[in-house]
Amino acid sequence: MPDRPEIVCICGSVRFVKEMRTANRDLTFAGAIVVAPGEADEVITDEQKTALDVLHLRKIDLADRVLVVNPGGYIGESTKREIAYAQATSKPVSYTDPL
Repeated sequence: MPDRPEIVCICGSVRFVKEMRTANRDLTFAGAIVVAPGEADEVITDEQKTALDVLHLRKIDLADRVLVVNPGGYIGESTKREIAYAQATSKPVSYTDPL
C-alpha cells in the first residue's frame, strides 16, 4: 500500500445507493479512501439538497479521481453537474458502466 492511499469520490444517482455501497466496499478493500454522497432515510428539503450538493463538490475537491456509478449508463442532472465540476478541476472521471 502506498504511503498515501488514493482518494476516490463516488458520484451517482441516489436510486443507485446499493451499487454505490458496493463500489465503496470494493474500493475500500482495494486500499482507497472513499468519499461518497450523503444518505438520508427521509425526504429532504430543497435547502438541504442544495447544501448537500455543495458539500459533494467539496468532496470532489478532496479526491484524486471520481468514479461515477451509472448502471445502464444512467446519469442524472446532479451527477452531470458533478462530472462537469470534476472535469473543470482536472479530476480524472471513470464510470462503472458504458455511457
